[in-house]
Amino acid sequence: MPFDFLTTVSLIGAGFLAGTINSIAGGGSLLTLPLLIFTGLPATVANGTNRIAIFAGGIGATTSFHRRKLIPFAWVKFALPPALIGVALGTWGANTIGDVAFERILAGILVLTAVWMVWHPVTPPDFAELSAPDPEKRWLLMGAFFLLGVYSGFIQAGVGFLFLALLSAQGLDLVRGNAVKVPLILAFTALAIPLFALGNNLDWIAGLSLASGQFFGAKLGVRLQVLKGQAWVRNVLTVAVLVFAIQLVFG
Repeated sequence: MPFDFLTTVSLIGAGFLAGTINSIAGGGSLLTLPLLIFTGLPATVANGTNRIAIFAGGIGATTSFHRRKLIPFAWVKFALPPALIGVALGTWGANTIGDVAFERILAGILVLTAVWMVWHPVTPPDFAELSAPDPEKRWLLMGAFFLLGVYSGFIQAGVGFLFLALLSAQGLDLVRGNAVKVPLILAFTALAIPLFALGNNLDWIAGLSLASGQFFGAKLGVRLQVLKGQAWVRNVLTVAVLVFAIQLVFG
């Protein structure tokens, strides 16, 4: 659909903010996905279109983490195969669900995520970092990454928090956890975008507008993460998520 100048500028700005948030902790899609719906896109098209921006942000953040030599590749290689299978299944579900049902699911996820951020924020663990997955937990972890892949393929929004919760529980600090999460989500979206395209659920104008901001926001987010942390982003995001959820339910 055509976008006017103000809408395009708003999408670029929202993409920049979302890219910053995503590379610090996650949850940027909790802002951009409702925004795409409010601009007039059907919910299922907004869900697919949002992945274009996520892909651009993933490139920006992954290159920044790689340049700083922070990516634990053993974790990425372990998680990728089961997660990609989950992404394919989740994307299939997203392509087949109706717009009204998707909006109701999204509203529920927005509320639950906001509550979770308030009462159970992601914090770095107190024990030593594990450079590779624990072999004794191999199958349990593969199942967890598969489920995260399903969720990411279906809706994406808030999956970063789930990744950080899982990785923190395995001994990775916040920076290393993000350095695993970011290249995984980049791979997820590389698979999801053509699947959404096959389902005619992409709007390239809106997606590229978001992507142009998200790429640079992701690079800023990596820098802020190393220098400042995430508490201030989480507080702002919690308020915004609640506002979007209320508007989706009652709007």
